[in-house]
Amino acid sequence: MNWMAKTRPSGSTTVAARSKTGPVASGAPAANVRISNGLKEFLWFLRDVPRCRVLDLGPVWQATVAFFVDKGYRISAEDLLRTWRDFLVDEEERLRTTTESVGGEKVVPSMLAGKFLEGAVQYPRESFHGVLVWDLFDYFDSVVVSRLTDRIFEILHPGGAVLALFHSRPVERFHRYRIVDSQTLELLPASTLAVHAHVFQNREILELFGKFRSSKTFVGRDQVREGLFLK
Repeated sequence: MNWMAKTRPSGSTTVAARSKTGPVASGAPAANVRISNGLKEFLWFLRDVPRCRVLDLGPVWQATVAFFVDKGYRISAEDLLRTWRDFLVDEEERLRTTTESVGGEKVVPSMLAGKFLEGAVQYPRESFHGVLVWDLFDYFDSVVVSRLTDRIFEILHPGGAVLALFHSRPVERFHRYRIVDSQTLELLPASTLAVHAHVFQNREILELFGKFRSSKTFVGRDQVREGLFLK
């Protein structure tokens, strides 16, 4: 893989911001700030892509939207973990009603994951040049993680990049991420949407992204591993 610097071609780019999760969230005081080499490398690979499109799988932050729009990128957002929480609530109610009316229904994790992804991350193939996953994989069931990785691979343009974060131990507090600048993230405390489900080992991460042609990882002082994966 060529990690040498690239030159952005000249010319203007039409920009737009789109959200699938409703109004843009207002700014909130930062609980913590971390330097992100993974974000720096992620942006480095996108810098010369004309009409670059990025998918953010976290909540919509005005600061993050403005950051990408100022660069001339199109930014889409889908708060996937909140969607998963709402999906599980609806499924629990549906199963409760089914149990009362017809005697119950067995829950099969693979079927649950498939049903969830019928309505989530629905984009045409090769729609995006970059996807921000943040630490979502730490919170999903393993069967969802596997299928979600496949879906991300499908919607990513060849040569596109994925940035994902993995905690080395269960987190004590649930956080959301937003971009401050090209190498800085804010971690903002938020209401817990899901319980930390899994601590990924290096081997598991590499197997999870086995379809991708290359990977690079960074470990911060907070023991959060950042993974950059190239299609």
